[in-house]
Amino acid sequence: MPRLNLPRIPAALLSAGAVISLLLVGCADAETETAAETEPDVSHLDCGHGLPLEQTMASGSSWSMCFSVDPKRGMVLSDIHFAAADREPVQLIQELSLAQMEVPYDDGERLTSDITEAGFGGTRMHSLTETECLGDRLALEIPNIGDGTQHGESPEREVLCSETQDSGLAYRSHADGMLTVARGDEWRLSTISKVGWYEYISEYTFGSDGSIRPALGATGDLSPVDYTDEDHGWPVGDGDADYAASHSHNVVWKVHWDLGEDEEMAVEQYDAEPTGDAGSQSPIVEGSLTRISEPSAHHGDDRRWWRVMAPDLLNDNGHPISYEINLGVTDSFTFVEEGHHHGEDAGYDIAFTNHDECQVFATRNRGGCGRTVLDYIDEDDTGTLEDIVSWVAIGYHHVPRDEDQSPMEMHWQSFTMGPRDFTSTRADVPEEREGIDGMPEDSEFTRHLDDDGSDIDLDELDDLEEPQDD
Repeated sequence: MPRLNLPRIPAALLSAGAVISLLLVGCADAETETAAETEPDVSHLDCGHGLPLEQTMASGSSWSMCFSVDPKRGMVLSDIHFAAADREPVQLIQELSLAQMEVPYDDGERLTSDITEAGFGGTRMHSLTETECLGDRLALEIPNIGDGTQHGESPEREVLCSETQDSGLAYRSHADGMLTVARGDEWRLSTISKVGWYEYISEYTFGSDGSIRPALGATGDLSPVDYTDEDHGWPVGDGDADYAASHSHNVVWKVHWDLGEDEEMAVEQYDAEPTGDAGSQSPIVEGSLTRISEPSAHHGDDRRWWRVMAPDLLNDNGHPISYEINLGVTDSFTFVEEGHHHGEDAGYDIAFTNHDECQVFATRNRGGCGRTVLDYIDEDDTGTLEDIVSWVAIGYHHVPRDEDQSPMEMHWQSFTMGPRDFTSTRADVPEEREGIDGMPEDSEFTRHLDDDGSDIDLDELDDLEEPQDD
């Protein structure tokens, strides 16, 4: 099996978090020193008519990808690559986008499918102001007529916000009298689309650790025409006269994977279950992996996650590289259309199918290749899962409150994807920790082990020497 031995990039070529790298060039006679701007290398990207993007993080890790706007799906990110610090980019994802957002109201009087019916692109995607984007506002040609399905004159508009921000402590370890600590940063890409009275922020956050967090934020206003009774809404305004209808935001993201580019891929589900037995100090919990070998739909549970992996592409420790999918908080749901055709309990939290260019949307798809994700699963006769697409369903049940008026405070729904064994250690190992990989041969904690290697009593460890200031 091949190892993912990525050649290191000379440290002098790494920028400290700018899209445009800066190199200091000294004259031979040392009389002047100037900063020369160099374009970031995006030669590995295949963007077509899209906009190539690159961001080097403060840690030296970097992201690169293509940005485009689809009339229905809005922001589409493709050819997504991640490079751990000092290493070459590795492709992770062919395409990442929204695939549907269904909004059913609790009183049964309204149902919208905002991606397929209205769309997040075209004139519904708004130009950005300085208040909406503190970073770089990037422009792309966007149709200025119709709903995005009609293409006439298409001026460039600043619709993409690209900004980096501090993400808090990345790590901290105080061991052997030495403090090792660093802050992290993250790169956030976002667009704003207005559909009816709601305004949506489609956002993707890329961490310096290789993590990806797709998110959808909702603001704007409560529906001015959807008022109901106390069983299906919440009183807003004076007294109990006006009950704003509760409703759901049922969102699905589509992730077309390509780990390592053209590598064989597989999917596994991880579960950890209490056995009912106990060890000397704590209950025993057993973890297990189950291979998902064919297109199928799955539900979330406690201590459950999934990973997409490249079984034949190994890190330096001999472990297959993979990306873990964690659902986080979600109000699970069944799409109305899928409930009609597949039963009321036909919902899923995540589904895996084989890629088909015709299968674009999670529901209300056209083209004769199935209308919904469950159709894609039922009609796949390959019996195998190879060219992997993840459909991640995250629901949010919105019960209005007085504070929603007006405008409504932003509410979010999201999930995370992160590297699992993508590198043999963390993506940006500090110099003083480069030798730690596996069980440490020498540690302040292992020095206090009994002869049998057990019974660490943290309360009895000697106080560590405080780190000295430089």
